[in-house]
Amino acid sequence: LIHAVAQGRVLLLTICAAGIGGTFQFGYNLSIINAPTLHIQEFTNETWQTRTGQPLPDHLVLLVWSLIVSLYPLGGLLGALLAGPLAVTLGRKKSLLVNNVFVLAAAALFGFSPGSFEMIMLGRLLVGISAGVGMNVQPMYLGESAPKELRGAVAMTSAIFTAVGLVMGQVVGLRELLGGPQAWPLLLASCLVPGALQLASLPLLPESPRYLLIDCGDPAACRAGEPLAWAPRPRFPWGTSGQSAQVAKIQYAAIGTGGCELLATLLSCLAIERAGRRVLLTGGYGLMTCWGSVFTVALCLQGSFSWTPYLAMACIFAFILSFGIGPAGVTGILATELFDQMARPAAYMVCGALMWTMLFLVGLVFPFLVEGLSHFIYVPFLCVCVCAAVYSGIFLPETRGKSFVEISEELHRLNFPGRSRGPAWAGPEVVRSTEL
Repeated sequence: LIHAVAQGRVLLLTICAAGIGGTFQFGYNLSIINAPTLHIQEFTNETWQTRTGQPLPDHLVLLVWSLIVSLYPLGGLLGALLAGPLAVTLGRKKSLLVNNVFVLAAAALFGFSPGSFEMIMLGRLLVGISAGVGMNVQPMYLGESAPKELRGAVAMTSAIFTAVGLVMGQVVGLRELLGGPQAWPLLLASCLVPGALQLASLPLLPESPRYLLIDCGDPAACRAGEPLAWAPRPRFPWGTSGQSAQVAKIQYAAIGTGGCELLATLLSCLAIERAGRRVLLTGGYGLMTCWGSVFTVALCLQGSFSWTPYLAMACIFAFILSFGIGPAGVTGILATELFDQMARPAAYMVCGALMWTMLFLVGLVFPFLVEGLSHFIYVPFLCVCVCAAVYSGIFLPETRGKSFVEISEELHRLNFPGRSRGPAWAGPEVVRSTEL
């Protein structure tokens, strides 16, 4: 019993140490930029006026602000492309540790940014790179370390830490804390704290057993990582991965939407090993389609009935809950489970690059969509949700409770019906690695 408790403690500590400097940083840095929007724009104008003696035109102030915001997903794209080679060359744990170099450099730039808005732009690029690496490597590390009975719940902690980061960033960004006109450089530089916590804790914990055994060929080191792979089911759900609900300028409403997503990811973490991946993913997209449709109708009728604004707000919260319970966490797990050890880093690199590219494009195009589509702004996203629900319901295999070899066999049967495939060699190392 004492040994089992110790194993569970190691797994829990590994989840926390990986998450605090991984997807927590993604959610945190995504949300803290909203609070000081006006302060940074005023700072940009004042800095330019100090340099040239002339105020910066409003449209150029807006352009500089747009660059500050958009450099974050651009950095995320670069980080996603960097994550694969890092994970293969350094390993999963060392990649997370080295990733904090970008955080430390960004925090230094933010701290010394008064007098130079270019330092803010460079700092946002660096924290974006850190977020891109962390969002890919963390679920890879946790998914490879957990036993198959817990793999989904453990990997879901990536989504929970994202949601926790969102809420924490919204709370710290309140005007009463670090969101005021004088303290906002400290708000941006506060990303140093979770980075320092990871640097202090993660080196004490094991590397991914599958990486040590298959990529490094080190069975002895792999046995040292068994406290991760054979830990009992943890009683406390943790998680990270997710998306931000942008309700800028209404800070307390933003905290409410962030808390809503956090609640959803916690529920998903509890349900994923019971309901399965495909049910949560298909059901989540289906519910998002439903709530998005009702939201569109409410927008169209907002001038006719007094209760439609309340219905629209309820649909927003329901949409976020549906996203958090299904796609927010499950999507990040699939790359771990559907690809083998050699292809997994490349798969995460492609998935991460696609996600960050879409974030960048949506941020760039969304204002024009609002102007062009008006009340029907959700229709393009509803089409995506419908296609995703149909595709995942028909083609996605259920991976709950299966080893990586069993998942590979099921994918092979789906792609090549009537043809069976077995591993070329089933020695003890192969069997052991699939159990891990």
